[in-house]
Amino acid sequence: MADNKNKVLVLFAHPSQRRSEVNAPLYKVAQSVEGVTTVDLYAEYPDYHINIDLEQKRLLEHDVVIFQFPLYWYSTPSILKEWQDLVLEYGFAYGSKGTALRGKQFLCAITAGGMEEAYKADGFNHFKIRQLLAPMEQMACLTGMNYLAPYALFGSRTAVEDDKVGRHTSSYELLLKAFVSGRVDLEKAAASEKITATNIGHVLKEGES
Repeated sequence: MADNKNKVLVLFAHPSQRRSEVNAPLYKVAQSVEGVTTVDLYAEYPDYHINIDLEQKRLLEHDVVIFQFPLYWYSTPSILKEWQDLVLEYGFAYGSKGTALRGKQFLCAITAGGMEEAYKADGFNHFKIRQLLAPMEQMACLTGMNYLAPYALFGSRTAVEDDKVGRHTSSYELLLKAFVSGRVDLEKAAASEKITATNIGHVLKEGES
């Protein structure tokens, strides 16, 4: 791009925002970052009648695509699945002529109710967080996008009491600004298990952390 800036698209999905203690402030931060386009899918499509042409145009216009959502039953809220089913069409996102998304960066910004130690083979949830997001990773693979480790907050149910929200939102702002300025180390981000507020420095190039 002429100004050497990346355009970042945040697709936000939370069906009960009035009860959100973490995703709402995260989304507010995303809205404040220059170079980031934010879309509240539930607000824009309360009837689930997704404008496929508009959503495909948004994808074409951005370099980085982020799904922001609370992890519900080890998956996305339903509108994000509907979005994928309708927008990522054969001939646009995949197939011999479906090359529109190739080379774009993709990651999920998620909140998980369980504590971090619950997401491992011998933990309560039996799988690492990246393993649980395997359908997202394969979606990125099929569409030619570069899949990056999820930016994750664990223990979201008690995040306010545990005083995690401020640090997590600040780190999210830092990550978004780094994407815009091209200062995310994409190789390290792709190889990581997860990105959190405590380890974000390892995926940022010098001068960004």
